Amino acid sequence: MPRLLPFRLVYSEGYDLNLRDHVFPSYKYRLLRIRFLAENFGAEEDFVEPEPASVEDLMLVHDADWVIRLKNGTLTYEDILKLELPYSRQMVSGFILAAGGTTLAARLALRDRICYNVGGGFHHAFADHGEGFCAINDVAVAIRRLQQEGAIGRALVIDCDNHHGNGTASIFAGDKNVFTISLHQLNNYPAEKPPSNIDINLGDGVGDERYLMSLRDAYSTAVAAFRPNLIAYVAGADPYVEDQLGGLGLTIEGLKERDRIVFETALRYGAAVVVTLAGGYAYDVNDTVTIHANTAKAAKEVLSDAGWHRG
Repeated sequence: MPRLLPFRLVYSEGYDLNLRDHVFPSYKYRLLRIRFLAENFGAEEDFVEPEPASVEDLMLVHDADWVIRLKNGTLTYEDILKLELPYSRQMVSGFILAAGGTTLAARLALRDRICYNVGGGFHHAFADHGEGFCAINDVAVAIRRLQQEGAIGRALVIDCDNHHGNGTASIFAGDKNVFTISLHQLNNYPAEKPPSNIDINLGDGVGDERYLMSLRDAYSTAVAAFRPNLIAYVAGADPYVEDQLGGLGLTIEGLKERDRIVFETALRYGAAVVVTLAGGYAYDVNDTVTIHANTAKAAKEVLSDAGWHRG
């Protein structure tokens, strides 16, 4: 009898950036693991431990000077202001682990159709600096690593965080083998938004119906035309109506439908999907955890509905 594909969850305790009372609850990764185990969504053997990204992999995307200063702790005051995070060795290690995790999850997605990194999505990181809680652009590192290996040719980034994916857009500007889409609130961070291939600028308070229609139209058209081997899904939880740093009006149910659209479209056109979590700052952190957990559940449901299995 055919066996359903395993649904792997890439995770490390080192993903926690040691931010304590910061508005970015990086301890959410640990809460997600606890939730998955408590709900019997995943067993211990479904969690895969990543290795940190190598310096060579980081420098496929980032300037050597930025990588060296980040690792050596020689950031300037301006660097830290842009990053908006307190510097620590644990913080740096967390970002480098996340890059390794997204790379591993991308490799597993090529085998299993969808793989979920319980972390990552740091889309505000530019080649030469960090911004907005993001020091290393893990999605870009994963795409560049797999391209260099010849594992993929074309990749598409669908960024559904509340905030424009400015670092990702900048890194891949002019690259004909990477197509970027950012669906975000226009009147929100960042102030400067380098153009993606497609930017969907949403007004304040946009809710489920309009959001999902905008996503479905632009994304499905792009996937059908571009035919990527790999889709990197930046599945931010912050379009949620109760998010502290958001300004859109999506419900928890609407966000899960967003996830289903991303996965169903990818499978329809034969693309693998690597999932990263990006932002989520709900007043109740349990809402953020629920939204992120629902993304994994939607992925598993879509795989099951589509009948993906090992022969």
